Amino acid sequence: MNSIKQKSVFSFIIDLPNICSLLGLLSAVIGIYFAIQENFSAAIVAVLWAVLFDWYDGIIARKLKGRTKVQGEFGAQLDSMIDIVSFGILPAILLLSYGNYNVWFIPGAFIIVASSAIRLSYFNVYGLIDSKTYKGFPLDNNVLILAFVFLFEGFFKTSTFSLIIYALMMFLSALNLSSIPTVKLGGKWVYVLDIYVLALTCIYIWLL
Repeated sequence: MNSIKQKSVFSFIIDLPNICSLLGLLSAVIGIYFAIQENFSAAIVAVLWAVLFDWYDGIIARKLKGRTKVQGEFGAQLDSMIDIVSFGILPAILLLSYGNYNVWFIPGAFIIVASSAIRLSYFNVYGLIDSKTYKGFPLDNNVLILAFVFLFEGFFKTSTFSLIIYALMMFLSALNLSSIPTVKLGGKWVYVLDIYVLALTCIYIWLL
């Protein structure tokens, strides 16, 4: 018999880092909605904010005093579940939608989701190589790159650009599963992310 008293599920929702994580999930769901509606500029804005919330939930968790080990473990699991939606399912739906749901885009969507699930599972088991190094390419970086590439959509025919993002996402998925050491961005890099997200948000809103 487990002697540890289990907390209610809802007790974890009022935890500030988890609220931040759930805001990231909300951003991802909004992004999925707009991707299905073929409003790709709005979908990109949503996924950028999903990245921002994903960064800040960890920052808040580290700065918040008095969090228990159980709260930390729950937050880590919640964050991982949300990441698969934000950086796996959302990009896959965006690819399918941009490819006009052509059957040939289904393998690509599967690879995006599968590689995301595999990478997150691997990370949950092994963690970082050291305190500042990932093994492989982090998932959130995929959508940061995708958001930048989408700025050049207007220079290509839709059919051509769909192949470009298809190839890009396959390349990034391969990097996600690679053993290439990747520096973990943190500290002052969060300010760079803030500027990047705000700048691209303004650009994409202007393009709407």
